[in-house]
Amino acid sequence: MRGVAGFSLFTFFAVLLLPATPIGAQQSPDSFHWVDFHSPQDQSVVIWVTNALAEQKWTAIREIGVEYDAALVVTTLRRTPQTPPNLDTFSLWSVSLTTHNAKLLLSGANLRILDWMLFAIGWPRELGILYDDCNECDAATFLTALRYDDRVHGWAARWMRGSQAIPVSNATAPQGVAASSAYAVLADSNGLEEVGTWNHLDFGSEKPPEDYVYLYDVNPADYAERTQLLHGSQADALKRRICLGSDAVSGLERGQDSSLCQPFRGPALPRKGAH
Repeated sequence: MRGVAGFSLFTFFAVLLLPATPIGAQQSPDSFHWVDFHSPQDQSVVIWVTNALAEQKWTAIREIGVEYDAALVVTTLRRTPQTPPNLDTFSLWSVSLTTHNAKLLLSGANLRILDWMLFAIGWPRELGILYDDCNECDAATFLTALRYDDRVHGWAARWMRGSQAIPVSNATAPQGVAASSAYAVLADSNGLEEVGTWNHLDFGSEKPPEDYVYLYDVNPADYAERTQLLHGSQADALKRRICLGSDAVSGLERGQDSSLCQPFRGPALPRKGAH
């Protein structure tokens, strides 16, 4: 049976999904608001979205965010009535509030809604999320940002390749290969953010190791996302920024304490009283 659940955003994700990563709260765009399922003023939007998604496969509508003429919708799917809530999968939709068109943005597991992130000065903030590709498995974790795209009057997700966005944690490596990684969301003094990732593949005696260092940001000229594979001194500079974490957004970093980052962090200092 399908239903519309009128939980608050933070109550729902604290109970049913992994908690949102704690970072400093940022103001959402003035034109955006989360629907209050108990408010009479929002009932027309709830009904509209429910009708627009009537032919889709979902168990419950969990959240609706509205900006201008489009709704960002979170639905969940439970395999059976006996399945625990923490094993729900989710889907994100862009639903037009002028037509009944609904576009699937992405699906996954363990959705974590983050905060409003700033990728280009003079442009609106975007809603960051983390999600996994599966439940009850060695999951990979991805990061993306959701934004209202006024060119299509709907919501869009950044840096998507099929169903996958920025990979910030990979579950598996090819057989015989030792893989390690680190990432960080990096912010300058103005709060402008970008994402750096470093994946290191060690092939043992078979061949030299390989590094893949990527920078994900937004071009301020046209607001288009960019994915850059860095080499040489540029790659080394980003590795250092990722590993030192001095300009990383709190809670949005991983791998800084790994052996991968040790050359940039220096030898560990002995604890007082240690022998």
